[in-house]
Amino acid sequence: MNSAHKNSEHKNKVVLITGGAKRVGAAICRSLHAQGFNIMVHYKSSLTEARALQAELNLQRANSVAIIQADLLNIAGLPNLVSETVQHFGRLDVLINNASTYYASEIGEIDESKWHDLMGSNLKAPLFLSQAAAVELRKHHGCIVNITDMHVERPKKGYIVYSVAKAGLVTLTKSLAHELSPEVRVNAVAPGPVQWPESNPQFDEVYRQRVINQTLLKRVGEAEDVAKAVKFLITDAPFITGHVLAVDGGRSLNL
Repeated sequence: MNSAHKNSEHKNKVVLITGGAKRVGAAICRSLHAQGFNIMVHYKSSLTEARALQAELNLQRANSVAIIQADLLNIAGLPNLVSETVQHFGRLDVLINNASTYYASEIGEIDESKWHDLMGSNLKAPLFLSQAAAVELRKHHGCIVNITDMHVERPKKGYIVYSVAKAGLVTLTKSLAHELSPEVRVNAVAPGPVQWPESNPQFDEVYRQRVINQTLLKRVGEAEDVAKAVKFLITDAPFITGHVLAVDGGRSLNL
């Protein structure tokens, strides 16, 4: 199927993505926009990046991208993300739960604040946002893609709460695949070493080289690698649901 036909096939279909303003989220937006989707980009504090991405993509196709601000820890506000998307674009076909909080939580240092933050962004918000979007997604036989982590199989030392939350997101993916079938497909992508966390001294050159050595392909991935996997699950996998697709260069096989 050629790209022109693909674009026409997805014309007027709408994606809502959380944390879509930068890094992997922005790569996903660019990839799906190139396929013809309209995009609602959620952001929390990255207003500058969200506006820049909106301007970039709207220059390519007018009025195809909108942005919306929300704190995903405010569960009561999540239905508004769905209603504003539908009000702006007229429908909702795809939900991508991409936004994530990531930092260490070692035994002896875990408190309720870290628990609520890490569980809230990585598990609680995806559940309640998926619930809010379910009616619209069923109406259009849409899909959900959750962004989890390769470390759910082998939890990373010192990241207990994050690991628990992402493992819960895998189970949520499979549970929602049951609950929303047959109308809505639900899958997940589990990235490995793709983009290093910003401003974290733990991820120095020694750490990075060790990770690369553990990766079967002997390199780190790109944000576009995750975006391609997300695009595949949305556009080219009509008979796949409840699946977690690893995008980790084989590192999970070599830990």
